[in-house]
Amino acid sequence: MTDDPFVTHRSLLFTVAYEMLGSAADAEDVVQETWLRWADVDRAGVRDPRAYLVRIATRQALNRLRSLARRREEYVGEWLPEPLLTSPDAVADVEMAENVSIAMLTVLETLGPVERAVFVLREVFDTPFDEIADVVGKSSAATRQIARRAREHVAARRPRMQVDRDEQQVVVAKFMAAVSTGDVQELMDVLAPDVVVIADGGGRVAAARTPLVGSDLVARFLARAARFPDLTTAPADINGMPGFRLDLDGGVTAVSVAVADGRITRIYAIRNPEKLDRLDRVTDLQR
Repeated sequence: MTDDPFVTHRSLLFTVAYEMLGSAADAEDVVQETWLRWADVDRAGVRDPRAYLVRIATRQALNRLRSLARRREEYVGEWLPEPLLTSPDAVADVEMAENVSIAMLTVLETLGPVERAVFVLREVFDTPFDEIADVVGKSSAATRQIARRAREHVAARRPRMQVDRDEQQVVVAKFMAAVSTGDVQELMDVLAPDVVVIADGGGRVAAARTPLVGSDLVARFLARAARFPDLTTAPADINGMPGFRLDLDGGVTAVSVAVADGRITRIYAIRNPEKLDRLDRVTDLQR
């Protein structure tokens, strides 16, 4: 047991950085940078260690996010967040589960760095506006305006989804079965008419480089997977939501979905092998 606030809040700091960056590898780097700065601090003068550590981590994540912008502009195909394997009870907070979902992180990627920092700190971690203002170097009034714009931006772009775990599990199970058999009608039955597939291969493995739209096109595209004799699927909690792992032709795909009204509205398929290192161990996400 330790009394070091950094150790106590390490999972929280990782979650903050991951929400900001969508990359577990970069989030881990931010956590390490936060530790180095924390080690040099005169802790006797720190009144609220948790808030102080979150402030350091957010600033480091902001700096890294700005440096990553150009790299992501040059990314081959669609960019999706790095998926995390989570335990069924790892994100018991339903609101938190939605906020760390692949669907939400993909929307957050459309925000500017400061907007994303403000949104994450306020909407996910309920940080007071004066503390957020200090982190991003803005006035409290300006920070409130940024938060309002960010909320409107996210609300306009987030996919239709219901965060009901039992419903998602049922729909994902039907989807897995349909993918395994390659039955087009079964796939059509579980897909929303306007379903969208976004795949991320990073230019390293085969993946659609633009989104696929519409249940007919998506069903026929997915049905092709059943032609491979080595196809296997296994349920997995991806970023706090029911999803599954798909092994095919020597490659791995992490599949996350958004569900509304009993049908899948979005399918996120992460195939870039550089993003799949954490599929073999559970990550603890906290707020």
